[in-house]
Amino acid sequence: MQKTVGELAALVDGEVMGDPDTVITGVADVCNSRQGDATFAASKKYEAMIQMSHASAVIVRKSCEVPNDSKAFIRVDNPDVAFAEVVNTFAPEPIPLKPGVHPTAVIAPGAQLGEGVHVGACAVIEEGASVGDRTVIYPHVYIGHYSKIGSDCLIYPNVSIRERCKIGNRVILHCGAVIGCDGFGYATVDGKRKKIRQTGYVELEDDVEVGANTTIDRARFDRTIVKKGTKIDNLVQIAHNVSIGENGLVSALTGISGSCEIGKNVMIAGEVGTQGHIKIGDNVMIAGRAGVTKDVPSNVAISGYPHMLHEKYRRIQILKKRLPQLFERVKNLEEELRRLHEVSEDNKKTR
Repeated sequence: MQKTVGELAALVDGEVMGDPDTVITGVADVCNSRQGDATFAASKKYEAMIQMSHASAVIVRKSCEVPNDSKAFIRVDNPDVAFAEVVNTFAPEPIPLKPGVHPTAVIAPGAQLGEGVHVGACAVIEEGASVGDRTVIYPHVYIGHYSKIGSDCLIYPNVSIRERCKIGNRVILHCGAVIGCDGFGYATVDGKRKKIRQTGYVELEDDVEVGANTTIDRARFDRTIVKKGTKIDNLVQIAHNVSIGENGLVSALTGISGSCEIGKNVMIAGEVGTQGHIKIGDNVMIAGRAGVTKDVPSNVAISGYPHMLHEKYRRIQILKKRLPQLFERVKNLEEELRRLHEVSEDNKKTR
């Protein structure tokens, strides 16, 4: 595959700075690129590395000051999105999976499959379940009784979808995801843990993506819901009766406790933990490793444990670095006070 810089610029609606006839044969990140590669710099941090890069073309922001060297540049509104388009141009063709059911798959007589569905080897679809048009079900997937899967979904190997769950259209479930396992609910009776039956279900709306080995628990009653457009990373735990709003981002190793209500456009970084039964507003940004212990209003950024406004957290972290000097200063002040006290006592004795 070969493309000129001019052709790539036309693809991403970009402005060329340099030679539009420069030939591009591949893609790479800014640090590991070679001659013939296209790369991108989406922030000032990476723009500072451009001159050290061996790439032949760099996709940059429109506001970027282009250095004076032999590279060609393509200025765009969003380098991240533009570079993704370029990567698709050079990427291998998707592996085609023809419609049909593998002979080793087990499909219950009452299950319904839409048109153009692919069902891989050893997949199981239980009684009363339905699968929408053009959905791809990879090997060793389990779809429980009366669950409903929408159209154009991708369900990768070893995904488990338990009974009565609802999956929208264009949903992607990566390997090992578990949708609808029991919520963690127990009561103590006579000193023993008694299991509380989890009778609800999980609903994933359209265009949700769930990462590998992520678990989303079914509700104790009613539903656990992830609303349309939300993307969830690998190794995330979402407990029973949680509600996550539209277009959210949840990063790896996050744990969301039961009955939390999370608004739309919320960005949750890695290793965040939340207390149960709290409400997080719209457009909230939660920094990595934060512990969210109470309700959070809309349109704020929070950090730390227990959580606080991000600016306050940053100030505390800066001040922490000064603790040794502060300790030494207090020690010196105490010593000075002790000395002054001794002088005062001596003066009293001499009177």
